[in-house]
Amino acid sequence: MLLQQERTDIVSYSKQLLARGLTVGSGGNISVYNRAEGLIALTPSGLSYAGTAPEDITLIDIDGKITDGVRRPSSEIHMHLAVYRARPDVNAIVHTHSLYATAISCTGRDLAPVHYLLATAGPVVKCAPYALFGTEELAQNALAALGNRGACLLGNHGVLAVGPTLPRAFTTAELIEYVAKLFCVTKNLGAPHILTEQQMRDAAQAFQSYPYQ
Repeated sequence: MLLQQERTDIVSYSKQLLARGLTVGSGGNISVYNRAEGLIALTPSGLSYAGTAPEDITLIDIDGKITDGVRRPSSEIHMHLAVYRARPDVNAIVHTHSLYATAISCTGRDLAPVHYLLATAGPVVKCAPYALFGTEELAQNALAALGNRGACLLGNHGVLAVGPTLPRAFTTAELIEYVAKLFCVTKNLGAPHILTEQQMRDAAQAFQSYPYQ
């Protein structure tokens, strides 16, 4: 099977999307880009993660052409392709519908640095304007909000997390949801204390030698 390891890893992490509360149903999607092979492994459209097997993962090239697999690729294929074309440092993408981060995206606001862990993706996680799912407009909005960072919010939609590896992208998605929950809780307690740009730069520098995935 072509890209068997990538397909197996995607199945494993897609099940964790549900187990860790980062999505519901078949929402969200995951991909891995094997640049040496020129192939992208991408979750299929509308298939329950609980029943997904490695052979269900679709392979496409950077132009979006299906090269292997019997299922239709995720509706967010345009967003995955746009990121991989623009970011040579990115080899994995995790798109979630996690509750607290999505709630913040529904306000149209950026996720502010209420906790230093946001430095793994930030220092601020920008929110892209809303666009219909599965469209090129959403892909371009996401790309602009992502910039050179590790994640962005998708307005009234969810989260896009990226990384050099799938474990790194998945961890980023989890950390975004954690910080988003902290932000929502602290807003209920009053005005959250937002870390300064320098404090976030210091945290980002410290993370360069910290062995998080």
